[in-house]
Amino acid sequence: LIIFIYKSCLPTSTLERELITSISLVVIPKIIRKLNMVNKTVFFLLAFLVVVISGKKSEDGAKPQWAKKDIRDYTDADMERLLEQWEEDEEPLEPDELPEHLRPQPSIDLSKLDVSNPEEMLRETKKGRTLMAFVQVAGNPTRDEAETLTKIWQSSLWNNHIQAERYMIEDTRAIFMFKDGAQAWIAKDFLVEQEKCESVTIESKKYPGKYSATKEEL
Repeated sequence: LIIFIYKSCLPTSTLERELITSISLVVIPKIIRKLNMVNKTVFFLLAFLVVVISGKKSEDGAKPQWAKKDIRDYTDADMERLLEQWEEDEEPLEPDELPEHLRPQPSIDLSKLDVSNPEEMLRETKKGRTLMAFVQVAGNPTRDEAETLTKIWQSSLWNNHIQAERYMIEDTRAIFMFKDGAQAWIAKDFLVEQEKCESVTIESKKYPGKYSATKEEL
């Protein structure tokens, strides 16, 4: 059992082994005392595991001075360096797993775009970026009625593989949030066709609904 635990759980990083060893030497005796464990066999098994792990550490000369400290003496700066060491050992994340502000900008092939169409250009720049659209429900519905309508619209979008999160911000107004901003304009084309949609606003541009009173006046 010990050999299995050792082979499956032993950290590969020298600093990780150092940290686990230091913590184990402090924590294990406390656990044993707290639980009033008198079973010496259990104690020796745990101690053996700690010794095996610590035996795999590199030579002292291969470690920086701060890493030779007891874990109880680590400063905030030492912990920061330890964290940086762990991050260096990690494999880089895939672009779609990175925070949005760290993702690489998508390449845009201008030769395939109609440069005379600013909306198309804007849509391309929003690919893979979070974007909000403001949807106004027509008439004077109650908040519950507007909630029901916008929920139906959201479900229709999801059924067409357009992922949008919905948040009511007023009684008759909702935010539709798209993780892929380019989908906002596809959603807009659907929403403005709905009888109870007054308007959709994307990037400060307002698109009136097909049946909106405002559009009829224009």
